[in-house]
Amino acid sequence: MRLAPVLLAFACAGTTALAQSTDDQNAVDLPELVVSATGIPTPEAEVASSVSIVTAEDIERRQQRTLPDVLQSLPGLNVVQTGGPGGQTSVFIRGTNSNHVKVLIDGIDAGNPSTPNGAFDFGQLLASDLARVEVLRGPQSGLYGSDAIGGVISVTTRKGDGPARATGYVEGGALGTFNQAAALSGSTDKLAYSFNVTHFASTDIPVTPQDIVPFGYPTHSNAYDNWTYSTRLDYQATEALAVNFIARYIDSRLAFSPDTYPPPTYEGIPAAQTSTSLASMFFTKGEGVWNAFDDRLVTTFGTSAMTTSNPTYGPNTAVNGQYEGDRQVYYLRSNLALAPGQNLLVGLERRNEGMTSQSAYSEMDAATGNTGVYGEFQGSLGERFFGAANIRYDSDDTFGDHTTFRLAPAILFPETGSKLKASYGTGFKAPSLYQLYAPYYGNAQLKPEESTGYDAGFEQQLWGGRVAFGATYFHNDITNLISYDPATYQNVNISSATTQGAETFVAVAVMERIDVRLDYTYTHVVGYMPVGQPFGAACAPVDATSCTPLRRPNHKVSVTLGWRPTDELDLSASVVYASSWWDIVRLTSDYVDQPGYTVVNVAASYRLNTHATVFARIDNLFDQTYENPNGFLAPGFGAYGGLRLTY
Repeated sequence: MRLAPVLLAFACAGTTALAQSTDDQNAVDLPELVVSATGIPTPEAEVASSVSIVTAEDIERRQQRTLPDVLQSLPGLNVVQTGGPGGQTSVFIRGTNSNHVKVLIDGIDAGNPSTPNGAFDFGQLLASDLARVEVLRGPQSGLYGSDAIGGVISVTTRKGDGPARATGYVEGGALGTFNQAAALSGSTDKLAYSFNVTHFASTDIPVTPQDIVPFGYPTHSNAYDNWTYSTRLDYQATEALAVNFIARYIDSRLAFSPDTYPPPTYEGIPAAQTSTSLASMFFTKGEGVWNAFDDRLVTTFGTSAMTTSNPTYGPNTAVNGQYEGDRQVYYLRSNLALAPGQNLLVGLERRNEGMTSQSAYSEMDAATGNTGVYGEFQGSLGERFFGAANIRYDSDDTFGDHTTFRLAPAILFPETGSKLKASYGTGFKAPSLYQLYAPYYGNAQLKPEESTGYDAGFEQQLWGGRVAFGATYFHNDITNLISYDPATYQNVNISSATTQGAETFVAVAVMERIDVRLDYTYTHVVGYMPVGQPFGAACAPVDATSCTPLRRPNHKVSVTLGWRPTDELDLSASVVYASSWWDIVRLTSDYVDQPGYTVVNVAASYRLNTHATVFARIDNLFDQTYENPNGFLAPGFGAYGGLRLTY
């Protein structure tokens, strides 16, 4: 068995994973506290931001194996994956760009500095050791800094608790799937520990549609292999000081068919031979939490780091290359409880990041950094009025200074089970190192992309919370979007966009053992460009000055159903519908109105005894054929089954 590299990084601190909040979680099982919307543990009813939460129990019940699986049914999100497991995966929140999402793994910034747009590849993150996945929607740079124009996705790994426990599972099924996982966790009076290893393997993933392959031309299925190792240690050193350590190592391999453009026609076709893409990612954090004045002052200080290496090799030399990135973050923050329900949060953060790349066309070596300072007041007035206001100042080594903020009030009416909420804030996305310094295309004078957004809505509970429903309207204006100058081919700030829409939900506890939830999201996005300027490949032209950004369906519906007929048997089902969207045709620069899809997944588990559970699931029950994005087949009907053991 391969062993993950071990990095003994130490730096004290508390919990910088700014978790998540409320309105979209099943009303019959709302978490008592949420964190990410404000950075301070807060009763969910008092939070105004729009947040979806998925727990470890949800993930296990639905037998979701990767983060894209977890995110697929959440409102306001469009998950785009090139084929099946391991394919490049992007997430669009509320119609914003895929790199407008801040991704945190246990509070560690997971964005990849070595990619052209700096975005995180969600397809590499397995879900076996996740405790919570929290999606905070709307501009959040007032607390999180760069990247948080569309929102924040934060994942938190499981913390050890109670007597030592060993768990594991093995499963097999469609796509040549054979997965295994093992974990050891527990706690003593002072130390909580959790060690996990997961192996995910699919050896036969059909990806290439036959209609883009010349007659008689060979095609190959993708093959994906991922080993993930994670460790979490939480140590209560003294009554006032806790020290925590987190590490995660991902080692994956994807065999795929790249696009080639051979002479004499130079028309695009999938390659006749596969190439191999490797992904090696290491995330670590050491921190400590100091409590003073009867826990009224909580100070967190520490450091986090990430490194990534993404080489591609094989017979198709045009796609071969080596891409490496790294980031270090040093942080200090304190929360002062001024009075019951009144908190002041202040923080300081320094980040450094760099990248190197080498391909058939160019080489690059670049670095930058940023210093951020932020503050937030969170308070209440009586038992009805709650709010949070934050502001952040960033000083970037490349583009200079930037200030962002956010306001989020909420009003409760306990007599009727009603809640009114709203938020208004700004966000920004710093140019990636590639956009700044790439040979031929880079422009060191680029400004950050900026946004101003607001939302407003309500939530209503009936019959003691057995029924809940709500709606939220959102609107974002984004400026300084980075495009290119057709004369020089350099990156420039030239385009803008407006996204708006609504998120609605209904959640019902039909009976004690049956619950159902429906989410509907409407999204409308328009991009703008000065007359005479090209829109670029990411936007389908509508007229001389406007276009439709790609891969943003107008309508999305998701339904989740849970039924526990007995204490031993657990059944679940989900339906996800996405309407058509504009996309770019694989192998050409043409645009296409890509058909939508409806996918149904079902899962069941049966507890044999206290130590053993058998489980099975069917993905894409009705074998819906669809491509998201164009030119890449999504997996069809697939049956899987396995055994879970606990000791």
